[in-house]
Amino acid sequence: MSTFNTQDGTQIYYKDWGTGKPVLFSHGWPLDADMWDSQMNFLAERGYRVIAFDRRGFGRSEQPWEGYNYDTFASDINDLIQHLDLTDVTLVGFSMGGGDVSRYIGRYGSERINALVLLGAVTPIFGQTADHPEGVEQSVFAGIRDGLRKDRAQFISDFSTPFFGTNAGQTVSEGVLTQTLNIALLASLKGTIDCVTAFSETDFRGDMAKIDVPTLVIHGSNDQIVPFESTGKLAAEMIKGSTLKVYDNAPHGFAVTHQDQLNQDLLAFLQR
Repeated sequence: MSTFNTQDGTQIYYKDWGTGKPVLFSHGWPLDADMWDSQMNFLAERGYRVIAFDRRGFGRSEQPWEGYNYDTFASDINDLIQHLDLTDVTLVGFSMGGGDVSRYIGRYGSERINALVLLGAVTPIFGQTADHPEGVEQSVFAGIRDGLRKDRAQFISDFSTPFFGTNAGQTVSEGVLTQTLNIALLASLKGTIDCVTAFSETDFRGDMAKIDVPTLVIHGSNDQIVPFESTGKLAAEMIKGSTLKVYDNAPHGFAVTHQDQLNQDLLAFLQR
């Protein structure tokens, strides 16, 4: 397997397909790099080098007890970019992965970065705070952590319904639901729980102000997990010169339900 070691010695797995201009993908919670297979295969067949990693604690990467915070996640991405000596990179982050690619630019700048794509991302701030009252109430995230501790397998199985919007007219195969659960159960329980705290309590508004590359924001209008009005809409407003696409009635998991549309939009953005 292709792996690299981070600054704190954690071994991270990644896949690296194709040749050409690099596109680096950061996955959502509680998934791993395999969520990107359709997008990666599509772009690699069209002349791009596509790279996706399993976040520490998830998939085939090591499961350290500590380090589930966005400064560390951004550092891990920096280590991967340095390991592969990537330049002119387009960063693509889904859901919680939108946070770490944004924090990467916030901490390390855009010298090696060509563009940014935020898909259903938790940026600029996901959870409710005194100065962000429209955010999701912290009690919701406490409930998620409790559900994971009690019965992670059933919690993730149930979570797929709002994630893919099957309660709102979307259809996904039994195979997708099985794969999603299988991927989630590969992860560290500690990492899975700690990441809920990370993505619900981290404020990325400072990072938004530092983004100085062309940015595409895509969000589903019927995202039941990361509500568009309090995340994607605000991120697009805060990132200078960004482009916003809203998928009508799309759920959080639109990389599956709107696979072809997303693939075409990514390709068009890369070819701009």
